[in-house]
Amino acid sequence: MRLILALAAAAMALPAAAAVAPVTPDPVVAAERAFAADGYRLGVKKSFLAHMAPDAILMTPDPVNARETFLASPDDAPDAPKLEWWPTWAGIAASGDLGFTTGPYSVGGKRRGHYFTVWKKQADGGWKWVFDGGVGSDPAASPGPGETPVFLAMPKVPGLYPEGAFSKVQAAEAALAVEARADSKAAYLRVLACDGRIQSSPMAPATGCATFGPELDWRAKQIAFAPLGGGVSVAGDMAWTYGSAGWDKDGAPVKAHYVRVWQRRPEGWRIVFDELLIPRAAAAPPAAS
Repeated sequence: MRLILALAAAAMALPAAAAVAPVTPDPVVAAERAFAADGYRLGVKKSFLAHMAPDAILMTPDPVNARETFLASPDDAPDAPKLEWWPTWAGIAASGDLGFTTGPYSVGGKRRGHYFTVWKKQADGGWKWVFDGGVGSDPAASPGPGETPVFLAMPKVPGLYPEGAFSKVQAAEAALAVEARADSKAAYLRVLACDGRIQSSPMAPATGCATFGPELDWRAKQIAFAPLGGGVSVAGDMAWTYGSAGWDKDGAPVKAHYVRVWQRRPEGWRIVFDELLIPRAAAAPPAAS
C-alpha cells in the first residue's frame, strides 16, 4: 500500500516537475546573432559554411546548393568591407524546429537592405540555416542591433501531420498562383496575415495590412508563380516555400524568385512573410502590365 501511495504521489508531482518552457523564437534569434558575429569575425565564406545545413538553398539568381556554391567560391579578400546584419523580427513553429528571422544588413557600415533567413533545428539540437536571401528594401528606419526583436504571434491550432500540412500549403500556393496571373495584388490580399511582412521594393518593408498596398502596387499586376520547394514544421503549423516568379516589363520577360513563410491559423493558412528576389539587372517591375 505504501508503495502504491508513493507512486501516486510521484505521478501527481510529475507534471509540475516536468513543466515545459513555452516555445519562443529566442533560439532562432540566438542562432542568427551567432551567425552574424561569425560573419563579422570570419568573413562571409567561412561563416556561411559554418552555419548552413547540408541542403541549404541560395539564389544566384537561380536556386543552388549553398554549400557547393560557397566551397567553389574564392575566399574573402582581407580588405573586403564588413558585412553585418541583425534580427528585428522573428517567428518559430509550435514544435520549435522551424523558424525565421529578418532585419537590416549593412556593408562597410552602410545599411543596404534587409536579409531573410529560414532556420531548421538539426538532429543534434543545433540550428542551421536552410535558406538565405536579401533584398534592397529601405532599412533606414529599422531598429538598430541593440533593439529587442519583435516576435510573430503563435496561434493555437490543432496538431496536423507534416505531410498533410505541406499538401495544404501547396494547394494554397497553387490557388494564389492561379489568381496572381490575373491580379497579383488581389491574390495576395486574400491570404496575407495582417501581422505579416512583405518586402522587395526600394521602400521599407510593409509590416501590416495598412502598409501592404504600396508594396503590392509596386509589383507587377500579373505574376506567374511556380513552386520549387520548401519545408514544414513537425507540428504542421508553419511552412516555408520558394519558387520562380515571372512577368513582362516593357515587352520583355523578367525572371525572379519568391520565398514565403506560411502559418496555419484558425481561419486557414496565411502568408506571414513574402519576398520577391529580383536580379539586379532587371528593372523594378511595373505597377501594371
